[in-house]
Amino acid sequence: SIDLGNLPPVSIDEKPGQKSTGPECESTTVSDEMLSLASKMPALMSLKSALLSSEFRAFIEKSCSLPPGCLMDKVDCAANCHDSGCHLLCHDDVIGTRKVSFILYLTDPDWADTEGGSLELYESVKDENSSNLEKTKECGGKVPGPTPVKTLHPSFNSFIFFVVNPGESFHSVQQVFGNRPRLSLQGWYHTNNIPDHSENATLQRLKSFAKRENTEGKYLQFKEKVGSYDIDTINGSKDVLSESDRLLLSSFINETYLQEDAIKTIRAQFEEDSSVQLRHFIKDSMAAKISNSAAHHDKEDNIGNGKPSLDYNVGVDDHWSIVGPAHKQRFLEYVDNDVSSDSCGALLKNIHLNLFQSAAFARYTQLLTSLGEAKSHRGRVRRFRPGLDYTVAHYGILTKTPVLDATLCFVAGKGDQCLHDEETGDLLGSDEDALWTSGDVGGFECYIEADNDSEEADAEYDADDDTELLSVSPSYNTLSLVYRDPGTMRFVKYVSSFAPSSRWDLSVVYDVTDDDDSVSD
Repeated sequence: SIDLGNLPPVSIDEKPGQKSTGPECESTTVSDEMLSLASKMPALMSLKSALLSSEFRAFIEKSCSLPPGCLMDKVDCAANCHDSGCHLLCHDDVIGTRKVSFILYLTDPDWADTEGGSLELYESVKDENSSNLEKTKECGGKVPGPTPVKTLHPSFNSFIFFVVNPGESFHSVQQVFGNRPRLSLQGWYHTNNIPDHSENATLQRLKSFAKRENTEGKYLQFKEKVGSYDIDTINGSKDVLSESDRLLLSSFINETYLQEDAIKTIRAQFEEDSSVQLRHFIKDSMAAKISNSAAHHDKEDNIGNGKPSLDYNVGVDDHWSIVGPAHKQRFLEYVDNDVSSDSCGALLKNIHLNLFQSAAFARYTQLLTSLGEAKSHRGRVRRFRPGLDYTVAHYGILTKTPVLDATLCFVAGKGDQCLHDEETGDLLGSDEDALWTSGDVGGFECYIEADNDSEEADAEYDADDDTELLSVSPSYNTLSLVYRDPGTMRFVKYVSSFAPSSRWDLSVVYDVTDDDDSVSD
């Protein structure tokens, strides 16, 4: 992206260090570098001047039914290049005094739909998490639906503009699926005033602690008392697991992870790192059924491995429901409690209901982590489709009490840990494992510590302002256990269309006590 806002018109006869005035340069000092850059783009700079002119601003005002003269000389303008794989997630563009957003497409004239890069527009719908009072306010309690209601092709020399309104002007940029860059001239016209109802803007809501912003659901109680093992007394015993717990756990879990030595080793690593990844966690026979079914669904849906993801509802049926709102998340959730089939959704749901929700598994995780007794749990079976799905870090999911995240993941690959070649630095392992581990196709789960010195949102929310604590690559049949202390949030990175498969997972959160034996901050 090249910011054109302060570059001078190429026709201006100025010397370096001289002041330029007018809407194009806003009394900015002209440097050698700025003059040189502007001189290399005479046509672009002339076009910028036309877009910033009072005559064109009057045209925009009339077209948008805005009061004459309301748009200021201040205009943001940038030349953007979205290369292959680039995308922008759903947002409403509301920052400061922005009033009208515009885009001029400079793509190749023969740009095809299958190359992606379309502008995606969302309908504003009622937020079911909002209070009745918020729903009655103008623009209040509105969120984008999970999928776009309209897409606009980035046709060469087409000019798109729309009024920026909090909680209404939701849009995103579809991933560029092809190999050619999506070029555009993009920016905003400004007014003198911050818009009404700015508290409903995307960036404000992403940094809001309000209860309505939570997207992780309610906690459920265990059907029986969990209790806990006394780790101090079981050390050195013949069997750390009770007979009944072992019977249940062994029907799902790889026997290796039920051995005393393995449990001690895992616990030591978790106490050191506050996280651990257990590969090939589920028994091979059950894992193979999940893997085969998942691969079948991806092939049937024709997604992944570079195929354009053009159908936003692909994979949605009576068993899988799409989850939004799009400015915070989009993925499919398995909503059927029937676990009798051999589909990957039913098999993962069976693990959820009969293993992860059991008191026996809660006690087992306590052995693995040294954390206190789990008091409650919440979770869901999810599918993140290539070229479509993601979650976003936001303050509505900041932890207020210590929790243990238990995430069982299935993706294409062998599930083996990739090593780095000491000479070349390349990842060693299966092509699919290496691709997931590289992070180039997304799908990894990232943990960040929020910069929450103030409960007010900054002018622009940037996740880079928060501190990354941990990144967990998706891996076949791998259980990730992560201790999340208060002030931490997480997200699943957008899964690229170039990913080798969907990310299928079972994500469960346990509310754990924070006692003297818990992992320190």
